[in-house]
Amino acid sequence: MKIAENKVVSLSYTLVVNGKEIEKVEAKEPLTFIFGNGMLLKKFEDNVAGKVVGDTFDFELEAADAYGEVNPQMIVDLPLKMFEIDGKVDYEVIKVGNILPMQDKEGHRMNGIVKDVKALDNKVTMDFNHPLAGEKLHFNGKVEEVREATEKELQEGLYGEKIQHNCSDDSCSSCGGGCGHCH
Repeated sequence: MKIAENKVVSLSYTLVVNGKEIEKVEAKEPLTFIFGNGMLLKKFEDNVAGKVVGDTFDFELEAADAYGEVNPQMIVDLPLKMFEIDGKVDYEVIKVGNILPMQDKEGHRMNGIVKDVKALDNKVTMDFNHPLAGEKLHFNGKVEEVREATEKELQEGLYGEKIQHNCSDDSCSSCGGGCGHCH
């Protein structure tokens, strides 16, 4: 059976960025998804479409086909006061490199990476770009399983949750959500 629309697909793979392995998904616990439901990057799906169990894949996605280029407007200075709890800033939390869950004015959740803490200026520089924005992603792996999705899986998703066509949830994977899928 070939990978096609509405098939349940299981893949093992390695994701390499800038020569560094950032995620490895083993065959014993593969990435399993319903092909074509919008949970993976389109170009990722394009590269595995038509493959069958046992086929391997090895491809790169340019930043534009993955998580886009770095958008300078997504790097902002926020008042240090925003990070106070009971009048104090926890500098172990507000530390360069930490990823913090935040919410915009409309209530949308997003993760930001602390880029700089300017205590003298009472500012924290946060980057709300996807952690893999601007990066070329190199995937190599193998098709482990392809099967028909059940009617229930098509209606409710693989895990009994309504399908939400959104692959920007950075909490969805060990690499911060950057692996071409939400899992």
